Amino acid sequence: MNSVLASSNFLYCTERGSGPPLLLLHGLMVTGEMFEPVIKHFATRHRVIIPDLRGHGRSRNLPPPYTVVQIAADLAYLLDHLGIDSIAVLGYSQGGAVAQQLVLDHPTRCSRLVLVCTYAFNMATLREKIEGRLIPLFIRVLGMRRFASFVIAHGLKQVGRDRANWIIGLIADQDRELMVTAWKQTMAFDSRRRLAEIKCPTLVVAAANDQAAPIHHAKMLHNGIAGSRFVIIDDADHALIWARPDELVRVTGEFLET
Repeated sequence: MNSVLASSNFLYCTERGSGPPLLLLHGLMVTGEMFEPVIKHFATRHRVIIPDLRGHGRSRNLPPPYTVVQIAADLAYLLDHLGIDSIAVLGYSQGGAVAQQLVLDHPTRCSRLVLVCTYAFNMATLREKIEGRLIPLFIRVLGMRRFASFVIAHGLKQVGRDRANWIIGLIADQDRELMVTAWKQTMAFDSRRRLAEIKCPTLVVAAANDQAAPIHHAKMLHNGIAGSRFVIIDDADHALIWARPDELVRVTGEFLET
C-alpha cells in the first residue's frame, strides 16, 4: 500500500493493487476506510486510489471551502500528481455527488462512472429539506459519536453489531464543526440541469430500501444520464457496501469489465 500524505496541496490517499486505475470516493462524515469490505477484490484487477476527501480523516487539515467543486479540483490535482490521465470512478453517497462534479468539470478524466446510493439533488422532497436543516443541529447537540449511533439505528439497520461499531468509530473520529460545514455544502449541490452533459459510460446502483438516498434519486440520475445502466439491489439499504459488499462488487465488476 502506498500513500500520498495530505499537505497544503494534496489529499491524503492510499493505493492498492495494479491494473486499470479505479478511484473510490467516500461519503460524508466517513473516510476512504469505508471501502474496506471491497478494496481487496477491486485491487486484484485495478490500481485502486482511495482518498480522504477535503475536511475528512487525514485530509482534515485542508481548509475550506468543502464544496464539490473544490473537492473535484482536489481530485484532478491528485490525479495529475499520480500521473493518471483517465480513470474509472466510483462514488458512494456524497462521493457520488463529487464524482459527478469531477466528470462535469474534467470530462476527459473519467473513463467510466459508477454512482452508488447517491443523488443529483439531495433536497428534492419536503422531508429531505426538513432533515437537511435539522442535521447540523443534531450534530452540534449530540456530538459525532452519538450522532453516529443515531444514524446507524435509523438508516443503516442491516449491518451487524461489530460492523456498526466500526462505522460509528469512523464517524465519531471526524471533526464536528467541519462536518457541519461539509453538510451545508452537501445541501447546496444540484447537478440536475447538467446530467445530460455526462457522456462517459455510467452505472447507477440503488438500494431498494435506502432511506438516506431514496430510490427516486437513482431514477433521476438514470433518466438524466443518457445510456446509463440502472441496477436496483433488492432488500438493501444505505449500508449496501457493508451489509451486501459481494453484490456491489459483482454489479460494479460486470460494468467495469464490459
